[in-house]
Amino acid sequence: MMQADVAIIGAGPAGLAAAAHLGLMGVKNIVVLEREAEPGGIPRHCGHSPFGMREFRRVLGGASYARRLAARAEGAGARILCNTTVTALHPGPKLELTGPDGAERLSARVVLLATGTRESSRVQRMIGGQKPGGILTTGALQGIVHLNHQRPFRRPVILGTELVSFSALLTCRQAGIRPVAMIEPGARVVARAGAAVLPLLLGVPVLRETRITGILGRDRVEGVVIDGPGGPREIAADGVLLTGAFRSEATLMAAAGMVLDPRTTGPEIDVFGRLAESGYFAAGNLLRPVETAGMCWASGRRVADAIAVHLTGGLPCPAQGLPLRIDAPAIRYALPQILFPAGPGFHKTIQLRVSRPVSGELRLSQGGDLIARQPIRALPERRVTLPIPRKLGEGPLSLDIEEDA
Repeated sequence: MMQADVAIIGAGPAGLAAAAHLGLMGVKNIVVLEREAEPGGIPRHCGHSPFGMREFRRVLGGASYARRLAARAEGAGARILCNTTVTALHPGPKLELTGPDGAERLSARVVLLATGTRESSRVQRMIGGQKPGGILTTGALQGIVHLNHQRPFRRPVILGTELVSFSALLTCRQAGIRPVAMIEPGARVVARAGAAVLPLLLGVPVLRETRITGILGRDRVEGVVIDGPGGPREIAADGVLLTGAFRSEATLMAAAGMVLDPRTTGPEIDVFGRLAESGYFAAGNLLRPVETAGMCWASGRRVADAIAVHLTGGLPCPAQGLPLRIDAPAIRYALPQILFPAGPGFHKTIQLRVSRPVSGELRLSQGGDLIARQPIRALPERRVTLPIPRKLGEGPLSLDIEEDA
């Protein structure tokens, strides 16, 4: 059986940042397990910038950024094992995995889960019609364009207007693909206002309050049926690009019976990034959908600090944690789900997102006492943070929003 002090599942920004930071702190025998042929995660598939301003103080393309992250982790002493897939998680922690040399087992003092996120499929979005070729997610498109150097379609429609949707639009532009429309079910573009300029500059109409109700074509996509303010109609297209609507890649955890948060779709963690299962930690976009590569990198470094202390027995007992309860219907999710007072690797803030536009006051209470508050004016898919008080009392905490009249 292989042995490691820290085994990291996933060689994206969070996993590689944790590996590099742990190595620089003197932790030995760090192994990063990556199922793809090269490390770097999603940024490796992105041909556009900007990446790296927080991490390397310069603007980089996705592939260059990924190579630098991997080089930094290896330079700190981590071993990156590519083409290696973890197939099961066990108490211990112990892992089952398959790699170039076949099946293997690995025992580690700590396992960091950094498996990232994935976009929702057509089935999860409940889009009807045939099942022709030419329906892709952003991740699949970027892999085909930037890794295989192929063009899967020429005139697709793009479903979604999250930040990643505009990344998909840039990838289309780089590949000579001309989308015929961006389709947004909501009343406004989900990404920040500046992003909406890009389709305008590229001559791509954005159809708001519009849904795809069917996909036409038998072998290949020939068009879509949409339903919007003007009623149902068909649009000719040779592909459908499904963007956003991210879900945590928590398949391994679900199979192992680990506790998942239905709000985030990821694991429940405490302020140190620690799971209820002894020896397991989590970081990056696995925790919630979805943040930038830079935020994931910062998450990896933060959890590395906590892991380093855990290896010395310095973290408080998990049973001392205080559960965070969400008492506002407008809060889509909040994390960490278990709070402690300040400590190494500490999440200094509660991070949350709302399910609809809200304005008012965000409130954290404990035992009926208001212990933190701040104004909130937020839209869905915007990150909101609330500093965690450095001193906490006893008993569960409640997060609420008192909305303006």
